[in-house]
Amino acid sequence: MIVPMRQTSDDYEFRRENLWLIDERLAFHDFLASDKPLSTMPITADKSGKEPDLVSLRIFNTPFLIAEKGIPPASLTILEIKRPMRTGYVAGKNEKSDPILQSLDYLSRLRNGAATRRGRPIPNAGQIPGFIYIIADITDDLIHSCELFNLTKTPDGLGFFGYHPQPTFNAYIQVVSFDGLLKGAKERNRAFFDKLGLPAH
Repeated sequence: MIVPMRQTSDDYEFRRENLWLIDERLAFHDFLASDKPLSTMPITADKSGKEPDLVSLRIFNTPFLIAEKGIPPASLTILEIKRPMRTGYVAGKNEKSDPILQSLDYLSRLRNGAATRRGRPIPNAGQIPGFIYIIADITDDLIHSCELFNLTKTPDGLGFFGYHPQPTFNAYIQVVSFDGLLKGAKERNRAFFDKLGLPAH
């Protein structure tokens, strides 16, 4: 379990999350929600009932006055985890059949009236950098979606990645298989495991 379902960062203890499996930087956030409707999140004005698997807002230590001059004051992260062995993706069709398109739709909605968890509007909300992680088995259908968005295959063949600059999405996208997720976590944390005398396999 990466994070408890249907919880926010106000509801659960830090030690119950395992975001380091994906990226250690995800452990640092100002607000996090798992399987909660967008309409219930204080960080966006979107009123839809759509429920991303995980949303994270990180506020940087940058005065908003400076942020108004073009320095991003925050970042948004979206994580989608798809059922193992799922097939039937249709590249570019709609949000229900294409997980990349689905995640980009979430990102667009979250930027709508983006605010801190205390409700303070974030300047230039439409330009907040986005980070999208999709964990799924890499099927032929999903490969077609990755190719549609011009993502690059990782050297080990266990995922795809790419960056779409403004004015399109301003988002980094990473699609990784379940095997790739475990492999990456072990490689990034091997020194830590060795220090504790724990097996990294």
